[in-house]
Amino acid sequence: MRIGILGAGGMADALGTQWIRAGHEVMVAGRDPRRTAERAAAMGARPGTFAQAAAFGDVAVAAVLAQAAPDVLEAAGPALRGKPLIDVMNAPGVPDRYDAAQPLAQTVSRLTGAHVVKAFNLCHVDVWRMTPPAFDGRPVAVPLCGDDPAALEAARTLVSDLGCTPLHAGRLDRAALLEATAAFVIGLWFAGADAQAILPPLTAPAR
Repeated sequence: MRIGILGAGGMADALGTQWIRAGHEVMVAGRDPRRTAERAAAMGARPGTFAQAAAFGDVAVAAVLAQAAPDVLEAAGPALRGKPLIDVMNAPGVPDRYDAAQPLAQTVSRLTGAHVVKAFNLCHVDVWRMTPPAFDGRPVAVPLCGDDPAALEAARTLVSDLGCTPLHAGRLDRAALLEATAAFVIGLWFAGADAQAILPPLTAPAR
C-alpha cells in the first residue's frame, strides 16, 4: 500500500517507520523541506510536499498539530477528495481546553471530502514505536470510527500491520467520543493516574 503522511513529526515517524517495515511505501510531507528530507531519509520514506503526499498515497494520514490542520489540508489540495484519510490528531488544547462542540474528524471530512477514519489518537507516540505495541502480552487495541467500508478496511490493515487489534467503534460521528476520550484520559495521565485502571477487564464478573 502507498501511504502519504501529512506531517513529518513524531507520529509520522513512529507510524510510518512501522508501516515501511511491514512492506508499505511511505511519503512524508512537512512545512520545512530540509527537515522533511532528513526525517524521510531516516525512516526510509520519500519526502514530498503536502500536495505530493496526498496524491502519492492510496491512503493519506493526517498527522500534524490540530491547529495547523486547516492550512495543511488546504495545501494538500483536491487529491484527498474521495480518498481514505486516517486522522490521528487530537484537538488543540487537550486535555484542558477540549471543545466537544468542534469535533476534529468531522471537520477534516468537511474540509477535504475524504473518507475519514479516526484512529491511533489514544496512545502516546512512543507506544507506536514499540514492536509490537503490546503490554503484558496483550496487543494494543485501536478503535476505528468511520463511514466508508473501503477506508475502514484499509485502516484495519494498517492497524494489524503494527501488530495491534483493530476495533470497529462506529460511524464517523462517534469520532467525537473518541476525541473526548483522549482528552479525558490524557488529563488523567498528566495528573499521574493510571488511566487504564479506570475500567475493569472484560473477564471481570458483572455486578
